[in-house]
Amino acid sequence: MLLINSFLFCGLICMIAQIILDNTKLTPGHITSLFVVFGAFLDSFSFYDKIIKVVGGGALVPITSFGHSLIHGALAKTNEYGILGILMGMFDLTATGITAAIIFAFLFSLVFKPKN
Repeated sequence: MLLINSFLFCGLICMIAQIILDNTKLTPGHITSLFVVFGAFLDSFSFYDKIIKVVGGGALVPITSFGHSLIHGALAKTNEYGILGILMGMFDLTATGITAAIIFAFLFSLVFKPKN
């Protein structure tokens, strides 16, 4: 059942993104940013943790999980270091993903040539 819930959650996120893309003038970049902010908003009120309990790992796959990770790390460090913990913890849980994106983007830029 957990596998089905994970599949349905990811499918729902993709369906919402496609509906927004088809019916508005927003670009994929705008929609991605919107979902990151939405995931951060849900985690601010501890709703995203409840979604993870129901859906499992499927909630950690879509882009909304990046916003969840940003806020989750920031709130954890805030309890420990106060206001400065926001900046310290924001990239604590996401540093690996950001570093991987930078490295792979660099490697792909060496291999592939951009179009004019």
